[in-house]
Amino acid sequence: MGEQRVSALNDEKKMQKFVKALLADVQAMEYMLEHKWFESGTIRIGAEQEMVMVNKQSQKPACVAMEALEKMKDYDWVETELAKFNLETNLTPRKFIGSCFSDLEKENSEKLDKIQEVLDTMDTDLVLTGILPTLKKRDLIMDNLTPQKRYYALMEAINQQLIGNSYELKLGGIDELALKHDSPLLEAVNTSFQIHLQIEPSDFVKMYNIAQAITGPVMAISANSPLVFGKRLWHESRIAMFQQALDTRSSHDHMRERSARVSFGRDWLHKSIMEIYKEDIARFRVLLSSDVKEDSLACIKKGQIPRLRSLQVHNSTVYRWNRPCYGISDNGKPHLRIENRVIAAGPTVIDEVASACFWLGLMEGMAQRTDDITKHISFEDARDNFAKAAQFGIDSKFNWFDDEKIPASQLIREKLIPIAREGLEYRKVNKADIDKYLGVIEERAKKHMTGARWMLRGYSELKKTIGEDEALRVITAEIVNNQKKNIPVHNWPAPDTNSLKQYKISEMLVSDFMATDLFTVQKNDIIQLVAELMDWNKIKYTPVEDAKGKLIGLVSARLILRELTRNPTKRTTRTVEDIMVTDIVTVTEETTIKEAIRLMREHDIGCLPVLVNGVDLVGLITENDFIRISRRLIERMD
Repeated sequence: MGEQRVSALNDEKKMQKFVKALLADVQAMEYMLEHKWFESGTIRIGAEQEMVMVNKQSQKPACVAMEALEKMKDYDWVETELAKFNLETNLTPRKFIGSCFSDLEKENSEKLDKIQEVLDTMDTDLVLTGILPTLKKRDLIMDNLTPQKRYYALMEAINQQLIGNSYELKLGGIDELALKHDSPLLEAVNTSFQIHLQIEPSDFVKMYNIAQAITGPVMAISANSPLVFGKRLWHESRIAMFQQALDTRSSHDHMRERSARVSFGRDWLHKSIMEIYKEDIARFRVLLSSDVKEDSLACIKKGQIPRLRSLQVHNSTVYRWNRPCYGISDNGKPHLRIENRVIAAGPTVIDEVASACFWLGLMEGMAQRTDDITKHISFEDARDNFAKAAQFGIDSKFNWFDDEKIPASQLIREKLIPIAREGLEYRKVNKADIDKYLGVIEERAKKHMTGARWMLRGYSELKKTIGEDEALRVITAEIVNNQKKNIPVHNWPAPDTNSLKQYKISEMLVSDFMATDLFTVQKNDIIQLVAELMDWNKIKYTPVEDAKGKLIGLVSARLILRELTRNPTKRTTRTVEDIMVTDIVTVTEETTIKEAIRLMREHDIGCLPVLVNGVDLVGLITENDFIRISRRLIERMD
């Protein structure tokens, strides 16, 4: 999450002081670029590993970050992330040469093993995945925000920028998700494996444009976040979730354009890295400030290297998928980096390193083949490829060089892997590393299997025989099992319900089992319509709503049968209002299954509408759901 010593901008003078320091940092950086102060001749790579923590028994988010970190005080490489169920590790920067990738895999695996040893004492597992399948909207409440000043300040600052009344999510794939949320903590659903590549200052424009051009194919072959709140959405749903979680804009009745803080960009880079920094300052209000005591221009006059903290703080609140970064190396020299943020965490460590190897090799290979990638592909096509890859992953068809139309798997196998190999060889990466990690990419493309496809196929099959909650827990349990064995995802077997060792429902909530795809009627509908609707869809209960979706009654098959038996001659004139029940027992999404069963038995009823705000209908749980749950428990006993 970048610089931690920050605060919200709550007074005008503080804001003006910070902006003044920000502009001074821009001038200082321009001076350093012009006078060649930056490190040259050394290329390093690095990475950041984000992860989710889940309870070993329920596979649901475990909000234990602060307790876990207390037990890991000696590990200075592990730190907090936005939510209490997330952690992040920083991996050692290393030269882009020799055994760098096998060393990266070894270091990452060893650090994750050390974290898991601590989590084992807390009945918790770590999971590497773009979006945790078992995550629910209810997990994204402010109580689960990591209690640190930076995170509170960030949430406050983003909320102050909100033009509408709430944050809205709208995206569709096999299923559709449309909901509102009251905080930008929605961002916490996303976990990634962020890769850093140090760039020669003189090559930054060329290399940044290459990064933009290859983002689509790289994301397509590494997609790993297709499930959100039980919905099958984009192959890389993180892209939409991240943008919409921090999108403070609202729709208007005019055509004025407003830029999102999370974006791919609007054009190629033309002359300098400074184009990005200046655009981001011009387009986006400052969200956070830092107690900056350093005078960057005074440092320049003394021949000292400034930290440019103001510029770094602002840069950390504008989320480009290929982000430019400024840093100071251990030797005291400043350097430039590109941070690739599109690769999701997981499916396994070997998969992550393979994706990193592919991207880094492709960056170098493309640089060796072309002086200006913008002459071969338009920015519009690069951005279109990015959008396609996010939605369709390895199933995408891209617009490639010289307007060629080509499927993702074919492009990767026939064109990009050879270029990546050339780049890695140019960097003198060990042949064993090249063969191992590019071999993983090749097998993914050949078998047409990424983490996203594995989840989508497995979840769809599981839902044919078991409920949504159990299916999501099976998927998560399988991910954990395969990660512990470090099996690349193209070799994962289809998910098996036996991987879930136990399945307890006593503490589950109604929201885990309720039906949300509902058939409803209104009070002026004729009874004959309701009877046919219930017969067609084989349902016993139909909620009655008003025009705004508020629950006003309930009709059961028993009431319909009684009406048609007693009043056969009035079938065409009587309406729902004449027979519906208005004294309804209801529950909320947070009601436990145990309590729902008690209410049904106590009131001798077979259906409980699920409400939010006391009137808005969001689901239905019936006696059939409990029969299904009981059947699964009996099957598990066998």
